[in-house]
Amino acid sequence: MEKAYKVFILKYRRALILATNLLLIFLSYYAAFMLRFDLNLPDIYFKIFLRTLPFLILVKLLVFYYFGLFRGIWKYVSMYDLVQIIKANLVAAVGFVIGNHFIYGTYIVPRFIFVNDFIICTFLIGGIRFLSRIIKEKYRGPLLKSKQVNVLIVGAGEAGILVLKEYRNNPILGEVVGFMDDDKSKHNEAIQGVKILGDRHAISRVAQAYDVGEIVFALPSATGEAIRDLVACCNVPNVKIKIVPGLAKILSGELEIALREVQSEDLLGRETVTINEREIAKYLKDKRILITGAAGSIGSELCRQVASFSPAEIILIDHNENNLYFLALELKAKFKYLNIKSVIGDINDISLLKEVFSGCRPQVVFHAAAYKHVPLMEENPIAAAKNNALGSRNMIYAAHHYKVERFVLISTDKAVNPINTMGLTKRLAEIFLQAKAKHSKTKFMAVRFGNVLGSDGSVVPLFKKQIEAGGPITITHPDTTRYFMSIKEAVLLVLQAGAMGKGGEIFILDMGEQIKIVDLARDLVALSGLELGKDILIEYIGLRPGEKIWEELLLDKDKDKTTKHDKIYISQADDFDVVSLRKKLKELQRYVDVMDKEKAVGKMKEMVGQ
Repeated sequence: MEKAYKVFILKYRRALILATNLLLIFLSYYAAFMLRFDLNLPDIYFKIFLRTLPFLILVKLLVFYYFGLFRGIWKYVSMYDLVQIIKANLVAAVGFVIGNHFIYGTYIVPRFIFVNDFIICTFLIGGIRFLSRIIKEKYRGPLLKSKQVNVLIVGAGEAGILVLKEYRNNPILGEVVGFMDDDKSKHNEAIQGVKILGDRHAISRVAQAYDVGEIVFALPSATGEAIRDLVACCNVPNVKIKIVPGLAKILSGELEIALREVQSEDLLGRETVTINEREIAKYLKDKRILITGAAGSIGSELCRQVASFSPAEIILIDHNENNLYFLALELKAKFKYLNIKSVIGDINDISLLKEVFSGCRPQVVFHAAAYKHVPLMEENPIAAAKNNALGSRNMIYAAHHYKVERFVLISTDKAVNPINTMGLTKRLAEIFLQAKAKHSKTKFMAVRFGNVLGSDGSVVPLFKKQIEAGGPITITHPDTTRYFMSIKEAVLLVLQAGAMGKGGEIFILDMGEQIKIVDLARDLVALSGLELGKDILIEYIGLRPGEKIWEELLLDKDKDKTTKHDKIYISQADDFDVVSLRKKLKELQRYVDVMDKEKAVGKMKEMVGQ
């Protein structure tokens, strides 16, 4: 029955609106006459009422149509609609007065009736719309009430008001019980009937007092530091934390205007990365692009972003069969006309590289394949040397031999003054790339950045698993800090750096300030609705072999300089003896082949100047 009613309303909605407006026009005009004669309308003026009514209806319908009063959705009526209703009635009243003068004579309708009709019609036309909205916002069925959750909005500004409206338009989402705002002048005031209950430091107390089940951050321009501070203030068990996305992300189409759970990326709170799409398209559009490590977190995002620039073909290389298969399916579904070639293999397989490079003839290569886990590479230095150093050498040789236009190596902050095997191997790859760049037409370049938040090798997935297991969260040292950036912003800057490179550069991405790992763990616990120290404990296990307390991005700050992009720096290349370097690489290859860990590590240290 209810469904049939809704179908009827939708089908005849315009006709119903027209009929309602006709009725209200009639009632307001009749009421104007009745009020003028104290509810005792003489017959002569009743005849005048009937005589002039058709012309009034014609004028008002035309004017109302022009002002769009038949098109609005009443449950979303606003002050804008009220202003339009007042304008429409004013224009209609003026038109009716002028028409009466020329059609019926000046005094056929008493002047006071025009004023009465304007006031009453405006009240009725606007009132029925606002009544519809009030009923929509205030009505709560018994089932709805039983499922409601109490909501606290942090931020009593424009974004907070929009969030309040969203909850009132969709009451099944929850009921807003209060605002929190650091502006003390707003405290104890109310917005649309909802009181502002205090600042951020009172969030925990207010949330417990009002039995809050959901906290919404309505601060779309907040910095990462501010978001982290707010999360720390929301130390309430079993409370979900949501956030309003930044306006720039909404306008760019990256996100919809909708609340979502606070993600680890929000804790960084960076400004949206801006790129020069024209520069990037110039070297990617209609080109054959090869991406190694394509199935990894960085590699897969590279594939997605590169695909959006309409390349002629993307060649995906990885040894992870399942991840590569599902990535190819995803890309084919989203980019239906894109040519995709999936290659299962290893960058140390020279025969495979020859077949791929000779058969596909890639014009741009993004080399993202690497072993990244520092402690694991300390245990397996031969694997690190073979994949990260010698594998990168193979890729660089192949790119040069088959005349690739651009080659971008994905490097790491651990290559700066390396104290671990992983850093040694990546620094060695940088050195060989810079050395080769001076003797090649291929534009070789490297892009160096720190930890990618949410990537397979970052601490975030580990912490989440430990939280799900009930803890403890293991941290090496209470003072450990790291640079972090989101996967998407890292990849966008990699693409931008690839457009800027002339050959031999190491580009360093601006990672902002280093974040303490213990603070990140605390925030993730809070985002899970748990309490650190009560529900989840932290266990300090000490620095593992090869780990630093803090990381570096620049080898020589005096030599490094900014580029035309405010998020990208450039490290100047050193002079390398190519002949000596090639000889040492052959020695390293021999040590790797015979699995001599000590000599392999020693040779790498020698090659990077340690």
